[in-house]
Amino acid sequence: MENESTFVAPEGVYSVTEEHKPSLLPHLISTPALHPTRVSTIAVRFHAKSGGGAAFVQLLGGNKDSRKEKAKEDSVSVSSSDTPDEDGQAQENIPPTTPLFAGPPAVGKKKGFSRPKHNIRTTSSTFITRLQNAEGFPRSLQSKQGEVTFLFYNVSKTFLWMEAGAKAKEPLARITFSAYPTCHDVNMSTSSSERLDVIIGFNTGDLIWLDPIVSRYTRLNKQGSITNSPCTAVRWVPSSSTLFLVAHADGTIIVYDRDREDGSFTPQDPSRATIEILPDGQRVSKEWDPIDSIFVTMPPWHPVSSSNGPVVSKVDKVPKNPVSHWRVSRRSVVDFVFSPDVKHVAAISEDGCLRVIDALAEQLVDCYASYFGALTSVAWSPDGRFILTGGQDDLLTLFSPWEQRVVARCQGHSSFVSAVAFDDLRCDGRTYRFGSVGEDNKLILWDFSSGALHRPKFQPTLQQRMSMASTVSLAVRRDRSTLYLPTEEVPLPRYHPAPSRNEIAVVQPCLACNLFVVKPIEGEILATLVFLPRSILTSTRGGYLKLWIRPLALRPRLKNRQPSASTDIL
Repeated sequence: MENESTFVAPEGVYSVTEEHKPSLLPHLISTPALHPTRVSTIAVRFHAKSGGGAAFVQLLGGNKDSRKEKAKEDSVSVSSSDTPDEDGQAQENIPPTTPLFAGPPAVGKKKGFSRPKHNIRTTSSTFITRLQNAEGFPRSLQSKQGEVTFLFYNVSKTFLWMEAGAKAKEPLARITFSAYPTCHDVNMSTSSSERLDVIIGFNTGDLIWLDPIVSRYTRLNKQGSITNSPCTAVRWVPSSSTLFLVAHADGTIIVYDRDREDGSFTPQDPSRATIEILPDGQRVSKEWDPIDSIFVTMPPWHPVSSSNGPVVSKVDKVPKNPVSHWRVSRRSVVDFVFSPDVKHVAAISEDGCLRVIDALAEQLVDCYASYFGALTSVAWSPDGRFILTGGQDDLLTLFSPWEQRVVARCQGHSSFVSAVAFDDLRCDGRTYRFGSVGEDNKLILWDFSSGALHRPKFQPTLQQRMSMASTVSLAVRRDRSTLYLPTEEVPLPRYHPAPSRNEIAVVQPCLACNLFVVKPIEGEILATLVFLPRSILTSTRGGYLKLWIRPLALRPRLKNRQPSASTDIL
């Protein structure tokens, strides 16, 4: 029964109901896909219109009066945060902000939620080269009712906004830039039928805060004023309306506030030795070790540095970007995710390490080495118990951050793993469904539970585990690129070498066990996987999207989870 449009899972048959093939503008067709496609999804509920349609049409510029008002706004180069919001009801539906870092509010900022500064249609910026909306765009949005799933994805220099399940296959918006979009994320805490806050990162290091509904944007880190390193991943801080984190190819993660201006900032050099004062008062020179700590540079306006640091001028006290600067690794940070309680960040990098960071304290908690090579994808389970990674070792590795150990490895791919994700609807705290796609063009679904594990031949006791913590990571012997990992017998308190194969339980692909499904997909290299309430979304590096409808409508098994927008690497 399996073919290019269907595959069979233990719960039933998945079948393709929708496909989106990349269609570039003529001048971009010959441009190679230097940066792979990423996909962000979000579900927005549109309420039935009863007398409120006029206000919505005005918001979208549907009559003459609104056009005049917008023209006045665009002629004044001030932030829309300085004026009252156009729709008060939308503000009431937005939950209060719970910032990751406590700090003073921006000067001159009034109550209410700001919107991006500039109108894309009237901008003179050369960074945005073209905006193309679907025919009847305002009327189309006004007529929507019920829950609508939107897809955002990048192909070459184009950023597209699609509606899943829509009859019209043309994108709602197609924005072309002079640089390459490399990552993006949608803010769940502020999303509504009247606004969508999207952050887009570029290969130049630039950032765009975009509201596609009203076609407005704000540019951050303009021309690399803070860093010119390419953006590799971006995430809004869950439940925050303004804060987001950006990972860069130079091994840093930078905290931004969408409402702040770019400040004059130079991060400290971690190669210089720092002086550490021991409990006995002795001063010791210590160099930064990326597997034992993260190197944090606090700007003068950082809440901690401004309260405990030296006296600074009033200009330096004005909150600006960045909020904080973390140097995580000497190699590129590939991706990162928040824990469900938003207290920790799991970051992976090309040095083959998974780092668990205390986001509130801005400190490294643990550092885990991969079995072989770099890590390529990461996901956190809905209940916060497990972290899942995929890597160049063709394996999926399941970590327990609270037990500080590797729980299991999943063998099934024959090439690099491109993306991993948990299926929230099939995770109940006892069994966990997660999926993966790889460069072998396989889509694999896994059902994990402690009782279904294949037990290793050798299971170390607690005392043996403690002694093995001081051994050299096997990655050092297998890969010359990991020679920067420690080779001494002295254990580091936060560093955990990769256990050998006979120490860790293994989940093997076996159709007879009905634990998962292996489905090769023809065409380009598979690169993303997103679990949606009614379907599974897959995509290739070149932007060929497929939606596979679920066999049954399921309800989430885990309660009290914080919703989050889905963003997966391609």
